[in-house]
Amino acid sequence: MIFGRVKPLDAILATAAKKSLHRSLGPFQLTMLGIGGIIGTGIFVLTAEAAQKAGPGMIVSFIIAGFVCAVAALCYAEMAAMVPVSGSAYTYSYAVMGELVAWMVGWALVLEYAIAAGAVSVGWSGYVVGLFQSMTGITLPKALVLGPIDGGMVNIPAAIIALLVTWLLVIGTKESATVNAILVAIKVAALSLFVVLALPVMNLNNFDPFAPLGFAGISAAAASIFFAYVGFDAVSTAAEETKDPQRNMPIGLIGSLGICTIFYMLVAAGVIGGVGAQPMLDASGAGIPTGSAALTTACSAIGDAKVVCSKEALAWTLREIGWPQIGNLLGLAAGLALPSVILMMMFGQTRIFFVMSRDGLLPEVFSRVHPRYHTPHVITILTGIVVAVFAALFPVGALADISNSGTLFAFAAVSIAVLVLRRTDPGRRRPFRTPAVAIVAPVAALGCLYLFFNLSAYTISLFFGWAVIGLLVYFLYSYSRSHLGRGVVEVHETDADMPPPAVPPVD
Repeated sequence: MIFGRVKPLDAILATAAKKSLHRSLGPFQLTMLGIGGIIGTGIFVLTAEAAQKAGPGMIVSFIIAGFVCAVAALCYAEMAAMVPVSGSAYTYSYAVMGELVAWMVGWALVLEYAIAAGAVSVGWSGYVVGLFQSMTGITLPKALVLGPIDGGMVNIPAAIIALLVTWLLVIGTKESATVNAILVAIKVAALSLFVVLALPVMNLNNFDPFAPLGFAGISAAAASIFFAYVGFDAVSTAAEETKDPQRNMPIGLIGSLGICTIFYMLVAAGVIGGVGAQPMLDASGAGIPTGSAALTTACSAIGDAKVVCSKEALAWTLREIGWPQIGNLLGLAAGLALPSVILMMMFGQTRIFFVMSRDGLLPEVFSRVHPRYHTPHVITILTGIVVAVFAALFPVGALADISNSGTLFAFAAVSIAVLVLRRTDPGRRRPFRTPAVAIVAPVAALGCLYLFFNLSAYTISLFFGWAVIGLLVYFLYSYSRSHLGRGVVEVHETDADMPPPAVPPVD
């Protein structure tokens, strides 16, 4: 039976038990860890996308996405505390629901990490190109800084930053906790400065109509900006190092998500009140799809004079309300901070493939380690090439939506896994237990499905197409070569050759 191929949880935990972790994190440290992990690319880059889908109603979209993320985070935390090993949701699923589900989750995580890295690369390109043009007065040709759908030919800066990060990962460069802390501080300071400057000039007339495309538009925007919240796993995976996790984990998770939601709403209010956020409509009064040639044409007709047309929404807003130099500083902050996010995304992708390769589900070459740098260079280079190609050719919104589809699938699987394991193994030690799990887990799974089916039809069809390819690969290759299927159970807790970066700001 395929569903009977469950990786022994006892074997996984026996290896994990060899790793002694000091419980030192309290609620404040967990909350700060979560804020650092959550605040990142999404709010810098996807504000314009959300405005085009929901108008001023994107404020409600942030609340919806934050709530779904909160209930999913509580489920994720239980699994992370109980199965504190490499592989994230892939390993959790393998230990609970079997190999086929684990394969599909791991396959979906390709979309979460690799495509998200492409989205961040495109977002970085938008800010850096905007900063360069604002400071020098030189307008770069669109053909070289935008993908085909955005009206260009190839986004060269996005591809370059993706390949540069790939090179850093191959040679083994990783960030220290100090550098990470500085980058988080830069991001938070930049957004705080934006709020301080934008809110005082707010024009309440810009909030009318509040939901020009109805609740459907608000839901679609929530599905897109879910990307802005992913990163809470920085908190979830710290359960083994948390003092009194049953009390402090919910405080850290809900606290960080709550603070970030309020922060995001203030930033959104600053954009709406400062420059307006009404979507571009077609001749019939319907919203023009984001990331489409039609939107590019409509924006070109008005000289990109709306925030929904901007590739650097927050910096553009500050320039429009009379703070051009501060807008440039915000662009510089994004340019400095976002490459670290690309690095974390690509690192996460290589780690998932590395673990799947060791389980026999992918070719052994993917877990081959470089003799000099001691990094999985083959899969890192392959991932980097794929990320660079997607970054060069696709708009940020489309990439973020595709990434969300994989993330939402993985989170829904983890939410279900928590319920399954509560029934099949109720006596298992759980350092953290999801509160009211009979309510929270189904709400989390349904919330993920709700956001998933509010993604664009193109994104959903692409996800299912990707899933079909995954099933073909599994049955034609992985099923017969699986180590577990052949009776070989190998569990690796530590990857001495692949030390992870410190605190991952992964959205």
